Amino acid sequence: MNILLARHGETPWNKDGRYQGHTDIPLSEVGEGQAKALGARLADVPITRAVASPLKRAHRTAELILGARAAMLTFDGRLKEISHGDWEGKLTTEIEQSHPELFRQYKTAPTPDLPAGPNAESFQQVTDRAWPAFLEATKGLGANDTVLIVAHDAVNRAILCRILGLPINRVWSFRQAPATLNALSGPTVETLQIVRLNDADHVAPLLKETVHKAV
Repeated sequence: MNILLARHGETPWNKDGRYQGHTDIPLSEVGEGQAKALGARLADVPITRAVASPLKRAHRTAELILGARAAMLTFDGRLKEISHGDWEGKLTTEIEQSHPELFRQYKTAPTPDLPAGPNAESFQQVTDRAWPAFLEATKGLGANDTVLIVAHDAVNRAILCRILGLPINRVWSFRQAPATLNALSGPTVETLQIVRLNDADHVAPLLKETVHKAV
């Protein structure tokens, strides 16, 4: 089976460094262009199945990637971004001032149960809901079948850590750029190999992808 795990394109809040979480922010004009660029890159790739987070930024990214194939798209609420609770809508600079110790731990070495803000989810909670969604999205795929999954920064990180066998405190050890592509392949979920990680060449030169301060 082949898995194309993508992140949504840029939103206005991404650009501003404002935490989004479950807040349903649409793509910016730049984000729409990023999603279209990924769609052009995947235009000739046969896609058997497509699943996305229902939040607007992931929904729209998936539609733009699929183009004329968008009728196959389904949604799974378990793929929503991590909830940031009271941090949602706030700038990174505001959070650094209001919750310096919690923010420092979250961004450097989060424990599985550390909340991503007051009244927020932890990475373990995200893993507990996103991993079953990932398994369902890949269920029954044949050797040559390909599923497109469009989700979010923290969700992708949680899934990739699970596949790589990385502990949660290593969740920030790789990037997930806007409209990035992670490609995985293997006969079963248990034997998946990472073919491409954070591949954003369709929207930015090597080592120059957009990095935001918030998710």
